Amino acid sequence: MATLDQWARDKLTYYSGFLQGRSHSLPTSFPQLYGLLISKATSLIALPLPLLSFLAIPFVGGSSTTFNLFLFVLTWSALVGSHDPLTIELGGTLLVRLACFLLPALGMLGFDCAVPGFSRGIKAGGGKVSPLGLGRRKVLETVGVALFNVLLAVGVQAGCEYLAIHVLHLRSLLRITALAPLPWTTAKDVLKGLLVRGTLRYAIHQYLLHTYPTWLKTWHLQWQHSARQPFSLVAAYDHPFNHLLSQWLPTYLPACLFRFHVLEWHILLAIASLEDLFVYSGYAVLPSAIVIPGMARRNEAHFRAVDSGGKRIGNFGQLGLLDLACGTTCKDEGGVVEDLKSEAEEHQLQQRVEEAVRGALAGMQGKQRKSGGTGGAAVDRSDVPSEPRSAGDPEGQGNGAEGDEDVAIDKGDLDEPQGPMQRRSGRRNGRKA
Repeated sequence: MATLDQWARDKLTYYSGFLQGRSHSLPTSFPQLYGLLISKATSLIALPLPLLSFLAIPFVGGSSTTFNLFLFVLTWSALVGSHDPLTIELGGTLLVRLACFLLPALGMLGFDCAVPGFSRGIKAGGGKVSPLGLGRRKVLETVGVALFNVLLAVGVQAGCEYLAIHVLHLRSLLRITALAPLPWTTAKDVLKGLLVRGTLRYAIHQYLLHTYPTWLKTWHLQWQHSARQPFSLVAAYDHPFNHLLSQWLPTYLPACLFRFHVLEWHILLAIASLEDLFVYSGYAVLPSAIVIPGMARRNEAHFRAVDSGGKRIGNFGQLGLLDLACGTTCKDEGGVVEDLKSEAEEHQLQQRVEEAVRGALAGMQGKQRKSGGTGGAAVDRSDVPSEPRSAGDPEGQGNGAEGDEDVAIDKGDLDEPQGPMQRRSGRRNGRKA
């Protein structure tokens, strides 16, 4: 008991001294407050500079890839040396979620509401999947809940880091070092993270949100599946606890288990955000040929199965491999193997069409090359013997004159000197005349 009292007094003394020290650093006047806000804003603006410099230099300069990577490493080292590690991790996380999911999803929603006629034309289900069918109140509710869940996930991540560093006195959950990871290491770690994320999402989605009759299943059906047909913001529209369990935890947990570098975590989060953005979009035109359209189609089939109230609900994973292996694919819905086959057939058809077009173009070019000999060919047809006429026949003389005029016209149209065959044909016509 005495040990517990001493521990409590020590903690109270520590935090009271900490608060007193922090109070002296707070601004006491308007100029100090203004300077503090400008400093924080400048720090936040400087966070994406390494990524922006890495992406922009190949377009504005002719430098080599090695130089670009070298400049990126230098910028990243300067960023790590001038900012708090927790600020880099949380600021980058919030930036990725805003740039790769939230802002594009809001833009898609605005597009659907501004030009509904055109939007229905590129939707996979036409007007049935338009957000306008949900009503204005439901759309605003979806926007608010999605925004809250995104910010909540960043806040929970900040709480986990604070708990690990300042309470448990452990190292940070993610590595934040001035040395950027190698490309091969980054690709390997991101691939591991995607595999673990896909497995966890499949298991949580199937068993906790659809199979076992718990309050998690009730929340999931009342929140996310109340939209009936997905659009991008529906990916983050769920009960906050369900969102953290099924969306945020499967992405953040492998990064903590393997202790990713913060850059690897941001890349993994960007891939996951873009995946949710396109898979839930409902559009038929997507930036991929095989993977993303198939994932979107399976996700829409999952929503239709839940909305119809059928007993067989499937497509709990987005890629389709685990559903295919475990036999949880929706009825009349193919997996990733069918997507590959259909895409191969489509590519063969495209190749055949391209070959036909190239053949037609080649034939047209060949005709254009041979068009120079068209006049000569017309004159050569005059070599065919005609009915003999007397030398004094005026009609024969008229025909000969007309033949000479035709030869002259052909010669003028082609703007080329007559060849030997044309000259011989003209002489024969003169003799016949």
